[in-house]
Amino acid sequence: MLERLNLNLRLERSEYEKQKAALQTELHQLAFQVYQQKLPVVMVFEGMDAAGKGGSIKRLTERIDPRGYVVWPISAPSGEDKTHHYLYRFWRRLPEQGQIAIFDRSWYGRVLVERLEGFCSEGAWKRAYGEINQFERQLTDFGMVVLKFWLHISNEEQLARFQERERIHYKSWKITDEDWRNRGKWEDYITAAEEMLLKTSTPSAPWVLVEANDKYFARIKIMRAVASRLRQALKV
Repeated sequence: MLERLNLNLRLERSEYEKQKAALQTELHQLAFQVYQQKLPVVMVFEGMDAAGKGGSIKRLTERIDPRGYVVWPISAPSGEDKTHHYLYRFWRRLPEQGQIAIFDRSWYGRVLVERLEGFCSEGAWKRAYGEINQFERQLTDFGMVVLKFWLHISNEEQLARFQERERIHYKSWKITDEDWRNRGKWEDYITAAEEMLLKTSTPSAPWVLVEANDKYFARIKIMRAVASRLRQALKV
């Protein structure tokens, strides 16, 4: 599935800026309609390290009223979250009606990093596919819009971005020893991602695969997908 993506897709800076301005204006208006129509919205961003999740979220929300959305950066569970079922912390962070919740990484960690790093048993991560599908089905049956994005980059592009982060001072906080260690498991992560996408892309909560070697192209594709789905849900 991922091998079929055309990672050579590009968008010129001038065209990117033009489309970004128009889409951000539209998203501002749609987010207001989300509030008015009391529509709860969940967005999930997953992908390889350095795929551009944070940058895409930043551009997506740039002109949306900050009172209308929250971004949840997800890392390893701690405190109370660690003592409950892994979905507990996500139930707690679901949006109210009329609000947007954006997850920078999500419950899919159970079948990705937790699977590969041995943080849960084989039985637990295999069972999670059904649990996650049921979880998302409950959300959509309630009337919630669920958008899921997988940002995909090539191995070579990830290496270039890692090296850039080490070289440029203000980006150095983004790179850790763990990131470099994870690169050694690239093929394992691809295998896990392929299985995840195959088993959890459903009619009510499909995955949107994003060719992300070019950040401009990826950001525009994501904004277009969000605008299209919200127009459909809001009937505007």
